[in-house]
Order: sequence, then C-alpha cells, then structure tokens
Amino acid sequence: MQGSSPIRKVTILGTGPSGLTAALYTARANLQPLVLHGGTPGGQLTTTTEVENYPGFIEGIDGNALIDNMTKQSERFGAKFQYATVEKVVPGNPIRLHLDGETEPLETQALIVATGARPRKLGIPSEETWWAKGVTSCATCDGFFYKGKEVCVIGGGDSAMEEANFLTRFCPKVHIIHRRDSFRASKIMADRVLKNPKIHVVWNSAVEEILGDESRAGGLKVTGVRLRDVVTSTVTTLPIEGVFLAIGHIPNTDFLKGVVDLDSEGYAITKPNSTKTNVEGIFVSGDAQDRVFRQAITAAGSGCMAAIEAERWLEARGQ
Repeated sequence: MQGSSPIRKVTILGTGPSGLTAALYTARANLQPLVLHGGTPGGQLTTTTEVENYPGFIEGIDGNALIDNMTKQSERFGAKFQYATVEKVVPGNPIRLHLDGETEPLETQALIVATGARPRKLGIPSEETWWAKGVTSCATCDGFFYKGKEVCVIGGGDSAMEEANFLTRFCPKVHIIHRRDSFRASKIMADRVLKNPKIHVVWNSAVEEILGDESRAGGLKVTGVRLRDVVTSTVTTLPIEGVFLAIGHIPNTDFLKGVVDLDSEGYAITKPNSTKTNVEGIFVSGDAQDRVFRQAITAAGSGCMAAIEAERWLEARGQ
C-alpha cells in the first residue's frame, strides 16, 4: 500500500501534546505532515479527566477534549492522520518506517518521534479498575483534585519524595509506601520527607490491592489500599482516597533501539537545547526524551522545537 505513495517531507509519530504541536507547526509551514496515532492515540492526557494547568483554559478542560481540539487545529492547516504503529525505523535518505500490518515501508525525509512515555505500574488488576478514579501517576497534574484528602505515594526514589512533598500542599496526610526499610532517594530529598510532619512512611510494605467503591459520589472512587508487610507477611488496610504511583516511567522508544542513541532507561538522547538526535533527520520531542518535567505544556513546547528544527533541516538541504 505504501510503496506507491510519495515520500513525505515530515512524518510525526504520536498524537499527544508534543506530536500535535509538531503537526500544527509543520502544517503551517506547508510541509503537509503525516501523523501516526500509534497504540495510544492522544497519549497520557486521554486518561486525565480534567486538565487545569494547561494555559488558556480558565475553568480547565477535559483531557480528551484538549487532544481533540489540538487535532482539529492541526488538520485545519493540512496535517493528515493515520492509525498505524511503527515497528522498525531504517535511517537513510529517505528514512523508512516499517508499519505493523504493512508490507511496504512508509518513506519520509524527516521524522519527529513524539511517542511519549507510560507510567511504570504495579501490575495488579485493581490498579486498572480505579485508574483515573483515585489512582494516578502525576501529583503535579492531579494533586489539586485531592485537596483535603488523605493519600499515599508508592515508591522510594527522588520522584516519590518530590510527589509526597508536593502533595502536602493540598493533603492533610500523605503516606509513602515503600517495600524496603530505607529510601533509594538522595539524602537531601529523603531528609525533607522524614522531617515533614504531614508525611508518614510505611516501610517494608507492598500494595496487594487497591480498594474502591463505584457508588461513591464524585470522580474519586478509591477508598484504601491493602498492604502486605514483606518481612512479617502481615496484611493491613490503609484507608486513603488517592494513590500516586512514583515508581518511574517507561519511554515508548523500543522501536528506536539500535537506531538512535538512548540512555540506560530508554529515553532518547538529544543534543543540548535541541530535539536533534545523533541520526540526521530524526528528531525526538516530549516525554520520549524528557525524564524531568513530563508535563503537557513542556511536551507541547518541545514539539514546537522539533517542528522548527525539522523545517530548518529540510530547508538547509533544499527539500
């Protein structure tokens, strides 16, 4: 199907804020981008019921609605969309993208990878049952919705320390659940947590089940967590209304292994203050290369950067 298609100037992988912003900018530059949805159209925002920290929306906006608006805006300027998943990238001139279910590769001069990252999860069924109903992975995004509620953070690294401290701005008590008897976090971050009177640490404990009640009014349905002491095997129940996962993220870059430089955790390595990779014509933006901020607005900003850099790269080559 793809073999008879023209070589694209720009192809964008991912339809979260980064990919859609890249689509908008490249479309307005008359590059007629092709945008591939991938396995999770819309990215992590589609799992968020309300987005209140994206500029321009005074009363906030539903995550799906924001993605829909961004999609329509880029389509208005000529961006085209296709449901497809890339299995393999072959660098060159042109770059060849091998798609799942297609026999012929899609060819493009420039490639913007905005495939994002997914939160590392516990792997228990109840986690999925109560996702976005009291289970989340971003305190910065969702902490305000838990104002006045008792919550827990699962993890023991710097991210867990940051999430817990941030949540004390809204929550009267924050429990950190950690399966070991000491934190992996840096000493300065751990000390801040241990000195915070609003934070209670539950050591040597693992979450066996997240408890909830579908009949509860409002958006939050979680009622508690069932914990198992990994030393004594004692099982207890901790009543809380929110569960924040802070056990890391997994960048969606498996298909780039051996193609562009990735760090030890799979994040794409880009040049300083740039979205350029070590491979000519391949740019990476958003959470696939950002291990620090992971916000919709920073993803959108790097999508803009990737679009401008791709446009300039093409122009410099007379393409």
